[in-house]
Amino acid sequence: MDLKSILSLIVLWGFGIVVALMLFVYPRYRRKKVDASPFPAPWLQILRDSLPVYKRMWPDQQRELRQLIKRFLNSKEFVGCAGQTINDEIRVTIAAHACLLLVGRPSHEYQDLHTILVYPTGFVVNHEKHDEFGLVTEGEHFLIGESWGNGKVILAWDSVQQSVRNFADGQNVVLHEFAHQLDHESGVTNGAPLLYSKGAYADWSRVFSEEFLRLQHDSAHHHHTLIDEYGATNPAEFFAVVTETFYERPYELASRHPSLFEELMSYYRVDPREWQRVPGA
Repeated sequence: MDLKSILSLIVLWGFGIVVALMLFVYPRYRRKKVDASPFPAPWLQILRDSLPVYKRMWPDQQRELRQLIKRFLNSKEFVGCAGQTINDEIRVTIAAHACLLLVGRPSHEYQDLHTILVYPTGFVVNHEKHDEFGLVTEGEHFLIGESWGNGKVILAWDSVQQSVRNFADGQNVVLHEFAHQLDHESGVTNGAPLLYSKGAYADWSRVFSEEFLRLQHDSAHHHHTLIDEYGATNPAEFFAVVTETFYERPYELASRHPSLFEELMSYYRVDPREWQRVPGA
């Protein structure tokens, strides 16, 4: 190998090292810079107004939530659709509810999520449907939220606002769609997110299977259910729906579905009863 070839290899090798360092060091530098920055006062007011349980959270949980929100807003792109403009109220409100699912637990902080698309109201999408005979049909569906496995979440802003106005009805489109994002961290959205040990999956599978079948039975027989009947659609929707119930109606879920509540508390590593008033008190 002649001198010119050797020098070219050295240059390429050096360039590769520089690129690798930039890819590794710069994100860490930017993250440290974000963490060290103060939480803007206007954001704090939006947080207090948009997440009713915030003022009842422990101080360390509040600090963690604010840090998570800063990281979220620094790394995710918000795109307005159908004439919807994006402002800090929309960004902080959605980030607050999404990051609530991360408080208290180790997580990837939605690292595969890049874009949040926001519509002013519900939107129509085309989905393929496969029947038991293998036939595929397309149909239009009116949705208020959708989670995709390609790094996108879609939300209807008026439905997000409804979730803010009533944080005790078990209906929260942001919690629902971001639970799907957590579910998908395992590589497939199937109602079994990444747990903290291999041994945890056996109990999770047993409890969630029993509760899912119970909801399907109650729904088919028109029995009143605490858990929204949409959760009977499939295991992935069941996980997203019970996440909404866990955070918004924790006392009732713990009373009526104690094993399910314990599994969710073990996964999310918080007890939302600490942030809610006792029903009837």
